[in-house]
Amino acid sequence: MTNNIYGIDLGTCNMKIYCKSSGKILNEKNTIALVQKDQIYSYGDAAYAMYEKAPETIQVTFPVVSGVIADFNNLQNMIFDFLEKHMKGKVKGADFIVAVPTDITDVEKRAFFEMFFKSRMKPKNVLLCEKPIADAVGLGLDVNEPTGIMVVDMGADTTEISVISLGGLVLSDLLHFGGNRLDESIINYIKRTYNLVIGQKTAKSLKEILGSGIAGRTDSMVVVGRDVVSGLPIEMEVTADVIYEAIKDNLASICNSIKMILEKTPPELAKDIIHSGIYITGGGSLIHDVDTLFQEITGIQINTCENPEECVVRGLVKIVSDEKFKHLSFSLKNKILK
Repeated sequence: MTNNIYGIDLGTCNMKIYCKSSGKILNEKNTIALVQKDQIYSYGDAAYAMYEKAPETIQVTFPVVSGVIADFNNLQNMIFDFLEKHMKGKVKGADFIVAVPTDITDVEKRAFFEMFFKSRMKPKNVLLCEKPIADAVGLGLDVNEPTGIMVVDMGADTTEISVISLGGLVLSDLLHFGGNRLDESIINYIKRTYNLVIGQKTAKSLKEILGSGIAGRTDSMVVVGRDVVSGLPIEMEVTADVIYEAIKDNLASICNSIKMILEKTPPELAKDIIHSGIYITGGGSLIHDVDTLFQEITGIQINTCENPEECVVRGLVKIVSDEKFKHLSFSLKNKILK
């Protein structure tokens, strides 16, 4: 295949685009700043910098919500602007392969397909692939083997737990909460305990710097928020133990869902999973000691990887490029043209 290939993972928080010809991965915030409700003022990391800081005339939105497209036109414009300005490879007439969550409707899948198929880039081919399968291929696993593989993808709005064998999904569970729910829990816990109101970005920083799956970290961080009693902004030192208390129930919910999937897994596949371990990917897997927590609760070894947010896009390009994996992707072209 001589033409260029783009692997695209449209996450709720971050958008990842992998260009095969340059080998470059673009990882930007999936955020758009609008003026007059429909004109794009800024997008990507620059738009995210305006979040919670913009005046009323600028509306900062997230075009993907819970893994599905919420703002089709603006998202399409943003993607192709990114491709034209930041990617070195040829965009017109290229092949696109897009990751889609498993538990979404045919209409929602069609939106992912049409985003590229009906675009000004006139792509040669548009393929879709289920996210957990792309994740496993990106981890360097051979999903075609008759071996059970368990992947837990911890995203911003969703957590996807899947068991894969022979190139297909045996079991899958899409939980409608992820990193954003942890941020909300931190905001609510600090407000309830210390009468301090903090923003979403501050909560996200606290989660990334102090968050932990296991109690006992001694780190701390100074944050600025608004005192509920006086109404004035104040500084406060927040310890890692506070963040642990705020997020432990949410992490326990993910653990319980992993255990429920393991209970439903056929015995022969369960044997493979115990032997090879559970793979965790996505931004949420970067939380300190979350692998130790999962291992303690399931009793199964937990495998982590470098750059877990980029596993899906790397897997997508591998699926299109390698004959061995090509059958794992599918097209909706015939349905659209009918």
